[in-house]
Amino acid sequence: MSGDPADIPPEEKLNAVYRLTTGLVQQMEKARIAEYTQLLNSPWRLVWLNVLSGTARGLGIALGFTFFAATIIYVLQVLGALNLPIIGDYIADIVRIVQHQLELKTF
Repeated sequence: MSGDPADIPPEEKLNAVYRLTTGLVQQMEKARIAEYTQLLNSPWRLVWLNVLSGTARGLGIALGFTFFAATIIYVLQVLGALNLPIIGDYIADIVRIVQHQLELKTF
């Protein structure tokens, strides 16, 4: 064979087209194109999913920040109890301010 496309038998051409098409289908299924187009065609579902994901993200941020702040306050209380010369007074003031603010807010 000289490599001329006209010399290739039709069966081989069909097999090559079939392999290429199958590969494209598999790539599209991996990319989930069908689900994405269905989502774009139903705007209310898209809005609902965005509201749900935004709520979950906000809740996660709030819980994470609460845990982080509580850990920092705990560490500051422990450091304040050590009675370090300069740092201890500064940390004790911060802890008193935070505790005072927490007492003012009743939920």
